[in-house]
Amino acid sequence: MALEHALLVALRERPAAGLDLARRFDASIGYFWTATHQQVYRVLGRMERDGWVTSRVVPQEGRPEKKEYAVTTLGETVLADWLAQPLQRDPVRSAVAVTLRGASYGDRDTVLAHVEELIADHRTRHAAYTAMAARDYPDPTALSGQALDQYLVLRGGLLMEETWIAWLTEYAAAHRPAHRTAAQEPR
Repeated sequence: MALEHALLVALRERPAAGLDLARRFDASIGYFWTATHQQVYRVLGRMERDGWVTSRVVPQEGRPEKKEYAVTTLGETVLADWLAQPLQRDPVRSAVAVTLRGASYGDRDTVLAHVEELIADHRTRHAAYTAMAARDYPDPTALSGQALDQYLVLRGGLLMEETWIAWLTEYAAAHRPAHRTAAQEPR
């Protein structure tokens, strides 16, 4: 997937100015597809040149005009074609997994401190997702179409955070002194 496809999805949900789109990335799409504000603007410009999106100038009271983007018919076709492609499994590249695997060759206490920080970070993100779900989707059984798709992606995020928390907590607990066996004790 390219950033272009993520932007097309976001703009199909709702036309937006570049800054608003970048903020939406920070607040929602950015949880599973990251992009800097500069990348968003650069790609929007290329998408406009390619005819995938169009823009219009929107006057603002007391502030400079802004450029609002919307998906064109060509952009809709590009997105539909991309959505019709078979889903690809995301390649797994986890610095966390490599670090945990190699912890025996370094300072395990430092690694465990980092693990505790990651657990806290994943708990914070899980809490944010939980709050979003309660606020935006109080009755998931009543959802359909776009709202159901959005909820289910959020639900996937919740499950991923729960997995990270469980795995990292298990790792940290297994290396706490009370859980070590003689074979696991440092030499």
